[in-house]
Amino acid sequence: MKFLQSIFWLGLKEIASLRQDKVMLFLMTFAFTVFIYVPAKETGLEMRNAAIAVVDEDNSPLSRQLYTSLLPPYFQKPHIIQFNEIDKNMSQGIYTFVLLIPSKFSQNISHGNEANIQVYIDATAMSQAVIGLDYINQIITSEVTQFFNHEVSAQDLINLNIRVRFNENLYSSWFMSVNQFINVIGMLAIVLTGAALIREREHGTIEHLLVMPLTPAEIMLAKIWSNGLVIVLASLLSLKLIIGEALSIPIRGEIGLFIIGTCSYLFAVTSLGIFLGTVANSMPQLGLLFLPIVVVMNVLSGGITPLDNMPFAIQYLMKVFPSTHFVEFSSAVLFRQADLTVVWGSLLTIIVIGIIFFSVSLQRLRKTVGKNLS
Repeated sequence: MKFLQSIFWLGLKEIASLRQDKVMLFLMTFAFTVFIYVPAKETGLEMRNAAIAVVDEDNSPLSRQLYTSLLPPYFQKPHIIQFNEIDKNMSQGIYTFVLLIPSKFSQNISHGNEANIQVYIDATAMSQAVIGLDYINQIITSEVTQFFNHEVSAQDLINLNIRVRFNENLYSSWFMSVNQFINVIGMLAIVLTGAALIREREHGTIEHLLVMPLTPAEIMLAKIWSNGLVIVLASLLSLKLIIGEALSIPIRGEIGLFIIGTCSYLFAVTSLGIFLGTVANSMPQLGLLFLPIVVVMNVLSGGITPLDNMPFAIQYLMKVFPSTHFVEFSSAVLFRQADLTVVWGSLLTIIVIGIIFFSVSLQRLRKTVGKNLS
């Protein structure tokens, strides 16, 4: 009981200290609101309002039908330009796509001859370049077929029924918001616990803790539960108000199961934050150590790019990080309504990694406490 009481009262002290840290409170508020809302709302991966121009050397009813079919919201109104303006406009980044419809285009098609349309693409706009080329190809094929009233081919007889699940309208904002939400949880867990340990040093309170009958495990567990509790409460508010209300993204999964997974994940990443806090001697040093770790966790954990697209060595390496398994767990629970029988493997892996991180961080904290005592 004395062990639990010590952890409880030390945790309350951590929460009281955090209440006085205005900068950290602002960072948490900003991260769980703006950092989630803006990328989800303003940086969608769908193609919208792509700038397109047309060089119409055919000047036929068919050519006019082709470029007038490139309609919003996918494309802006096509601009008619001359052939000698293509390189200049593409170099200046004015257009993402330029269609060159050659002379005698409609005549060649009407006679059954091969006809080509050249498409210039600014591939620096990578997402629009890949998606837009497919859209242009489908639109041109459909319009040419309709214009000449071609007979139905064997391919047209195939009825492909596509049923999209879990994100029926393919909204990238759903993907972006949850991915940012997961990144914020891990980022703040590392920063808060690492900063809490450094704050003890800077304020001189670490010496007070060392002369008290407290063990490093009690100090560490107190920082984990207190900072973890703050992040869990903030994440639930963000999930309800930002993702659910402001972005209108339906969360279908069991929130209770998600909280259990989040607590397990926080146990791992807060332990990592304490480890960094024992290595760094100041907040700037903590920031320098934090950046490479959080970049690797955010970019290579499977949230932005699927793990299957990465080299095998990276896939095996990222399984060491709890963020990889938490991304898999969160997507399954929040979107696919997975229950414990489906996600127990990811949950157990997070807990095992958390125990390893905790043990390593505890050994490091004991060495740090021993140096301070000597």
